Amino acid sequence: MAADKEVYNRSGDVWWDEREHLSMLRTMMNPARVGFFRDVLIGQARLGLSGQRVLDVGCGGGLLSEELARLGLSVTGVDPSLGSVTTARNHARQSELEIEYLAGIGEKLPFPGSSYDVAVCTDVLELVDSASALIAEISRVLKDGGVFLYDTINRTLRSKVAVIGLFQKWKWTRCAPPNLHDWNKFINPRELRGMLAQHGLQQRRVVGMQPRIGKIQTILEMHKRSRGKISHGELGRRMQMRASRDISISYMGWAVKSLS
Repeated sequence: MAADKEVYNRSGDVWWDEREHLSMLRTMMNPARVGFFRDVLIGQARLGLSGQRVLDVGCGGGLLSEELARLGLSVTGVDPSLGSVTTARNHARQSELEIEYLAGIGEKLPFPGSSYDVAVCTDVLELVDSASALIAEISRVLKDGGVFLYDTINRTLRSKVAVIGLFQKWKWTRCAPPNLHDWNKFINPRELRGMLAQHGLQQRRVVGMQPRIGKIQTILEMHKRSRGKISHGELGRRMQMRASRDISISYMGWAVKSLS
């Protein structure tokens, strides 16, 4: 079943309101990926942080863009949902952060080639119609030697149980809309490595992500959320992700654009 993308266009703040499921991306996912991305830029890619131009592709309501801006990066966010872009702009203003936000699709980015030092794409590759087309555009707007940071979901039996079953389908644990993701569009690391190489991006490192708490405790916390005992934001804090060797459910990584 195709993923339902209209959830991102709902009225109201579906991103920062901790009663909304998308708030879990900030409280559950961001701690792991922001730490990983920061370490890549400072240590492995040796780009540093201050003044680097970063494009957040599929920025949504600005959950990751704001954290990147606080690291000292110069951030531009782009997203196809005008409602999400409006939310991001308003929240950045409240947070006193200078972030540029534009409405646009990732497969046809409204920027000239070789204009960004870094591109970030999280919670997006598994949702678009063509991940390869999106990666091609990201490569186009990156400077030679630029860095691509990403995360996505692996297409395995474990991800089908965890992401589709536990999170979206089964009544006693679900905490997201039933059609938020389509398992058939999840991407295994070998497929993604091929897409990156096809568009001039050399993959450097891939790491998995998993909750800091155990499997049984994770299920118990999800059950509390399904019964309304805790908010989505609180569930995210209790299930906060960490970097892991296990890439069987979700993973993050980085690649560098080859020099011309």
